[in-house]
Amino acid sequence: MKIASRIGLVAAVMATTMPSWRPAFAEEATQTAIAEPEAAEAELAAKGKALYAHHCSHCHGFNMVNAGTIAFDLRQFPHDNKARFVHSVTTGKNGRMPAWGDLLSAGDIDQLWAYIKTGGAQ
Repeated sequence: MKIASRIGLVAAVMATTMPSWRPAFAEEATQTAIAEPEAAEAELAAKGKALYAHHCSHCHGFNMVNAGTIAFDLRQFPHDNKARFVHSVTTGKNGRMPAWGDLLSAGDIDQLWAYIKTGGAQ
């Protein structure tokens, strides 16, 4: 039996016989698993901020700050409605917002969405 297998077997036996025992690496692995998605989302938002500055800030305002009278105030966009956001960006909105589906990729739109969810605070 390999050493790694023995260590895993010992950890499994201890975990079942001693419920309060947890190897230290389990706690570290849990923290890493939580931090990785947050870091990935922050990276997406940073890329989305650059795209926003180039394509969207002209109408929606720098860091999404605008009066909301001419263009929608994206700080108010519902964070649980990505489908609506994707549809508006790709097909345009009410003849006032142009369609960006031919210019922006699905990945670009995902990055913009990650930034929009920050409310411009990123």
